[in-house]
Amino acid sequence: MPRFTNLRRISSLDPVTGHEEILRISSGLEFPWDYQKALEMALFRTYCVPTISGLLERTGEFERRPQKRYDDTAVLMAELVEHGYDSPRGRESLRVVNRQHGRYDISNDDMRYVLSTFIYDPIEWLSRFGWRPLTRNEELAAFHFYRAVGARMGIREIPADFDEFRAFKADYEQRHFTFAPSNRRIGQYTLDLFCSWYPAVLKPVVSRAVISMLDPSMVRAFGFTPPPAWVGAAGRLALRARAFVVRHLPPRRRLKLTRARNRTYPGYPDGYRPSDLGASSSTAR
Repeated sequence: MPRFTNLRRISSLDPVTGHEEILRISSGLEFPWDYQKALEMALFRTYCVPTISGLLERTGEFERRPQKRYDDTAVLMAELVEHGYDSPRGRESLRVVNRQHGRYDISNDDMRYVLSTFIYDPIEWLSRFGWRPLTRNEELAAFHFYRAVGARMGIREIPADFDEFRAFKADYEQRHFTFAPSNRRIGQYTLDLFCSWYPAVLKPVVSRAVISMLDPSMVRAFGFTPPPAWVGAAGRLALRARAFVVRHLPPRRRLKLTRARNRTYPGYPDGYRPSDLGASSSTAR
């Protein structure tokens, strides 16, 4: 079937040596919308760790420019996937990322944890809401891709085994997801950002819908009030209905990575370089 043309290409590749191409097809052609939403929720998840939310609060970036910080992160990661981490644009993107992180005192374990969410949160999202689940090739490709990115970011002791890294993530969340005022403030800034993408009249609906998609441990760590159970049920039903429709669409043929819509850099990547991203006036530590 034409719908599975990309999947056949993915299945023909080795997830170790071909991980860049597999992830490019997976996130840029097969599941661009799902990857975007999964990674939005993945970053949201990291703010449940008080050392992470506390650092973000001290920078002031989320309070002053949440849309820019979101777009910088999304576009820099898209550059790495679309062009490859050792391509000229990929290396330039990594220099921006490393320069930004180098300004702050971030623990290696927090860095490892954030890296793990880029691998496992999309896997979980797509197992629940994708038009098909990721194959083992796609899962392993994401692992090898982000492990290579993490090494180029100077992150130490990244597990060399897929299941070991997933276990590290689960254990880290169990030990570090706890309520802190900084979690609540950064979580609220992020929630307000998500709501700002829709008409103001829909803000209460969007806010409740987003919270309904969070794990109970995340709701507690943010100090949010959980919405009625039917809100989450309706949201999950809508996502599964969308997956049913997408499954019957023709395969995408043009990558939607760096050309995904962003509000800070109109027309990106035309006229932009990765080094144009990530500029900040903050010097907090």
